[in-house]
Amino acid sequence: MPELPEVETVANGVNERIGGELVESVWLSGYKEPFKTDPAAMAEALQGKRIERVYRVGKHIVFDLAASLRQKSGREKSGRDEVQWIVHLGMTGRLLVSAAGVPIPPHTHAILQLSSGRELRFVDPRRFGRLALHGIEKHAESSGRFRGPGSEPLTIAPDDFVRLFRGRKLSIKAALLNQSLLHGVGNIYADESLFRAGIRPTRMAGRLSRERLLALHAALQQVLNKAIELGGSSVSDYVDADGVAGFFQLEHRVYMRTGEPCLVCGTPIRRTTLAGRGTHYCPTCQR
Repeated sequence: MPELPEVETVANGVNERIGGELVESVWLSGYKEPFKTDPAAMAEALQGKRIERVYRVGKHIVFDLAASLRQKSGREKSGRDEVQWIVHLGMTGRLLVSAAGVPIPPHTHAILQLSSGRELRFVDPRRFGRLALHGIEKHAESSGRFRGPGSEPLTIAPDDFVRLFRGRKLSIKAALLNQSLLHGVGNIYADESLFRAGIRPTRMAGRLSRERLLALHAALQQVLNKAIELGGSSVSDYVDADGVAGFFQLEHRVYMRTGEPCLVCGTPIRRTTLAGRGTHYCPTCQR
């Protein structure tokens, strides 16, 4: 499943390519799984809107949309003209910006035809991704906008990060994967951050010292920022908005390296299961 760096890369790429464009028309597939909002209502809400900004919140891609000038002049604002379109890529979802003449890939579930003549396509073979509308009431304060379930890993202050894990009776790996605590962190970057912080993933989160949690905070932000710089990790289906793979998988030190020598000490990397996820660590470097 795409994690924070992959979602950030896709969101930034889409924003660069189609920010400011109008949605001329909308096509949605007949499959019900991707749609958390009624497809007919979604198509009606999206059509004619201007894409003001595209960005990431946790593992979600958020489209800030606003009524076009012709919509505003044609009728009085209802208080629901401003809306956010929320895209979750799931395990195999992709958002692609394509010329209209490019053949439509199989498993395409949404096509937004844009004022430039290009199309924004949502493709998802396994249909675990989700598309939804998040309405913003007229004159709403920032609390009305989509915020995601937890704290933002890239901006959370060190002291707030430490407080998140205070008294937690679960492994630090499970705590990192808990989206209500930190949204956006997944299996790859939890493993890689714990390795760089020298913390074994089985350690109880609530028993880690402040010093060790501060080291984890620094390692997590370093790993996430480096992964964003390299376009994310392409270990399965992930590609960016142009269909290009990322390169952070070349920086992996433990993830999916079971049995291979640790790049620091040479000890074979081990694999266990925590919170239902395969977990990779060095038994020597991580204590």
